[in-house]
Amino acid sequence: MRSNPTGRQLRFGAELRKLRERAGLTATEAGQLLGVKQNQISNTEAGRVGVSAERVRTLAYHYQCGDKALVEALSDMTTDRTRGWWEEYRELLPAALLDLAEVEHHATRLRTAVTVHIPGLFQTTDYAREIFRQDVPEMSPPDIEHRVSFRVKRQAVLYRDPPTPHQAIIHEAALRMKFGGASVTRAQLQHLLDMSERDHIALHVIPFDAGTFPGSGQSIYYSGGPVPKLDTVNLDQSHGPAFLDSEAQLDKYRVLLDRMEASALSPGESQDFIHRAIQDL
Repeated sequence: MRSNPTGRQLRFGAELRKLRERAGLTATEAGQLLGVKQNQISNTEAGRVGVSAERVRTLAYHYQCGDKALVEALSDMTTDRTRGWWEEYRELLPAALLDLAEVEHHATRLRTAVTVHIPGLFQTTDYAREIFRQDVPEMSPPDIEHRVSFRVKRQAVLYRDPPTPHQAIIHEAALRMKFGGASVTRAQLQHLLDMSERDHIALHVIPFDAGTFPGSGQSIYYSGGPVPKLDTVNLDQSHGPAFLDSEAQLDKYRVLLDRMEASALSPGESQDFIHRAIQDL
């Protein structure tokens, strides 16, 4: 039995619980249908024990779930037992950051919207280091370097074969902030411009002139799952990532991101805008 299930394992169990509850069954009743004790159902839904893909299909049958795509996606989650690179940081960083890397690793697509910082997957090491230096309470130099190296390794999803498609919506304020001074900012913006040339990356800038827009008060990080019901929203907060995955929340943030994109410049116009921002430094 797992004592500390990962975010992905918790999500898997939560999805099984949703299916059971939609069927109007208690954990005890579900256990009776399968011929197992109630605590086995509860432990599975809590991410503490794993189940086979066949057991997932059996549960879905008893729960009268007709969403075949969702059932197969959940079945696939049981067969992937890979221990990712993020596990080497298990004793060094908060578990929520490791969960974030795991979500990114399995994402089919990524969408980001930020107003003050450059998105983490596009940050240079110098820029990221400057961000972490401002944390409260202040981190030690070794802790800062752990955070920087972790952030850089997360960026591998943009370089693997095939790379994960990423759409980034960035407010002009994030481009104008001189974190680390003009030289660090210039290098960061040039890196952002270079990344925007990649086919799998779509970059949109919201200029100051766009005025107000939905979602302006928060950073949004949307990770696509194998099916829409398994998408995940991450809201970056001072105490760490906050993950949202209810259908109502997912619908809300899809709409927010679409409306933010509508307020932004096209990718071509955004590249020209970033180029001018570099010249202004």
